[in-house]
Amino acid sequence: MHMPRRFLPSTALLAAFEATARMSSITLAARELSLTQSAVSRQIKLLEGLLEVELFARERQSIRLTAAGEAYAREIREALRKISTASFNVRANPKGGTLNLAILPTFGTRWLAPRLPLFFAQHPGITINLATRLTYFDFRTDALDAAIHFGPRDWPGAEMALLRSEEVVPTCSSKLKNQYDFCAAGDLKKAPLLGISTRPGAWDQWFSAQNIVGGSGQMMYFDQFATAAQAAMAGVGVALLPTFLIQDELANGKLVRALDLPIESAERYYLVWPTERSSHPPLIAFRDWVLAESAADR
Repeated sequence: MHMPRRFLPSTALLAAFEATARMSSITLAARELSLTQSAVSRQIKLLEGLLEVELFARERQSIRLTAAGEAYAREIREALRKISTASFNVRANPKGGTLNLAILPTFGTRWLAPRLPLFFAQHPGITINLATRLTYFDFRTDALDAAIHFGPRDWPGAEMALLRSEEVVPTCSSKLKNQYDFCAAGDLKKAPLLGISTRPGAWDQWFSAQNIVGGSGQMMYFDQFATAAQAAMAGVGVALLPTFLIQDELANGKLVRALDLPIESAERYYLVWPTERSSHPPLIAFRDWVLAESAADR
């Protein structure tokens, strides 16, 4: 796609603008960029001339962004970040062996990270950059090659491969279990229940599986399994957690099953990638490897 030259300012102009916008100071921007103040001022003036828009309002010895400058700064800052990341990746892997992967935080730290040395041993030329994403995102606007996703098999504009299912079970500290003396599923409603904000219906699914209706009782929500698990270990309440992510805590007694009534979650874990990245060699290598690892661990 050909763009008019006036709408493709040089990175030098954009870097001068971004630094000045971020620091609200030409002096500090010049120091960061190893330029003179007059050079930074000229670059900003040149950029404003190209755009025919005033980006800064000058007030005596200070400057501030205009409304147009505020909006432009947000866009340019993200664009420069992407350029920087792409440049770093090319330098680190001149043959293009980089996979930018979005992960779920607890799955990434508990299941994926311990296995990554095996992948790197088999594929020494590939680098994996990990970024946390808790929910759906748009591959068209996020510089990611793939994602590990938990939910239904539904991601518009993307392809998906099943990794695994999960079994969840109500867990808590042994002290809390003794305090409430849980005997039946309904007893859990007497205690505080710990939920995950991205799975607001998980406890309702569990109670429904036990043929109990009427709400989940007192709820406290966390954004990640790791923090919910820590709260459960501290005796804050009962957390509904995937057994494959808390094997160590169950083995060492930091967590116990409030009731031995596991259920299988309705959703699944998937590897997801945009269709246009299907032939990306690092993605192919990672996809084949992670599918084999998941199959062996089910």
